[in-house]
Amino acid sequence: MYFRSSAEFFKRSLFIVCLWVFCGLTPVDAQLSVLSWNLKDFGHSKTDNEIDFIASIISRHDVVAIQEVVAGPGGAQAVARLVAALNRTGNKWDYDVSSVTSGSSAYKAERYAFIWKNSKVKKIEKGWLEKHYSNEIEREPFFCRFQAAGKTFTLVNFHAITKSKQPEREVKYFKFFPVLYPSDKLLFCGDFNLPQFHNVFNPLKQMGYRPALTGQKTS
Repeated sequence: MYFRSSAEFFKRSLFIVCLWVFCGLTPVDAQLSVLSWNLKDFGHSKTDNEIDFIASIISRHDVVAIQEVVAGPGGAQAVARLVAALNRTGNKWDYDVSSVTSGSSAYKAERYAFIWKNSKVKKIEKGWLEKHYSNEIEREPFFCRFQAAGKTFTLVNFHAITKSKQPEREVKYFKFFPVLYPSDKLLFCGDFNLPQFHNVFNPLKQMGYRPALTGQKTS
């Protein structure tokens, strides 16, 4: 996950909580917590127990970016089941599921999802798949604008190609998104299949972005 320095984001210092399969972004004053999670093959095959376990983790956060929602109808249905489980925890949640990504084959195509706690986060508009580099990026990223504590920001949800296929060939185009969206406070989250110190991230760092994970596995 990459975000601009705290002075440019919520004008607060940030403290990063990192776990193996996901990373949480938590301001020191607990203003907002963002979770990015690759829920591998998230679809109808997930049992109720698995859904409840996932909900127990997500419920600790305010807005969640999910990767690997399956492209078929079972993917969107699984997200709806997950949100129903979250609503049973006592808070009201909502969600937005992307269209199916382009992908070079049906096997590689998937969906993304955003899930958020209504008491903390408001969606400004429906999310969209960013098509500018759809010929260069296997699964184009999913953008969505939100508002929290009176501040508007845009989450960018992304799942890169596997390490063996050199995901840096895709990630190198991310340096153009701040130029395409100069008025948006972008926060990049997802599964990049790259270490945070890879030099492909240097252009973003030079723009003031900082990694949420340092010195830890990112996938």
